[in-house]
Amino acid sequence: MLDSLESLNLSSNLLTGEIPSSIGDLISLKNISLASNSFSGSIPDSFSAVPGLVHLDLSSNQLNGSIPKFISQMKNIKYLNLANNNLRGVVPFNLSFIKGLEVFKIGGNSNLCYNRSVLSSKLKLGISHCDKYGMPVSPPPAKDSSADDSSDDDYDDSDDDGGGSKHKKDQHHGPNKFVLGVAIALSSIVFLIVFLIVCSKCCR
Repeated sequence: MLDSLESLNLSSNLLTGEIPSSIGDLISLKNISLASNSFSGSIPDSFSAVPGLVHLDLSSNQLNGSIPKFISQMKNIKYLNLANNNLRGVVPFNLSFIKGLEVFKIGGNSNLCYNRSVLSSKLKLGISHCDKYGMPVSPPPAKDSSADDSSDDDYDDSDDDGGGSKHKKDQHHGPNKFVLGVAIALSSIVFLIVFLIVCSKCCR
């Protein structure tokens, strides 16, 4: 019966230990989410036995070791989230594989880095590039790609809001200046009338 299982979601269940290699026996799986647990150890090679895998979320665990190269050979995968683990080494993916993904997150792995001759920094992966020894050259960026994207949106929104706020401010100042001018004019007229009345009484 489990052979026909297509979706497995065990996220946020306080699970510990290593991911069991028997997960590769579930050959019909398309979606696997084990996020937000405390899984440790390496990513099991048995994932390679699940050929139709589309969605793989192993984020926010304590997984270590390197990213397996077999993941780049999964032809159907579109969502890959390995963020916030203890993964290390060089990212084994090329640009064509990453561009084929709809979602790709690997930020939050401070010992993980990418080869600049293979991947561009414009991808905003949220990790540092590697030195000649395959080690990160500097601390990883504070924000991942989604954060960068959102900051760009915020910048654009702030520009729009700034223009809108200025326009609204001008609209508010216009009527205020008009009312102030009318008040001053009326005060002057009242003062003039009172002055004329006083003068006429004095002349009598």
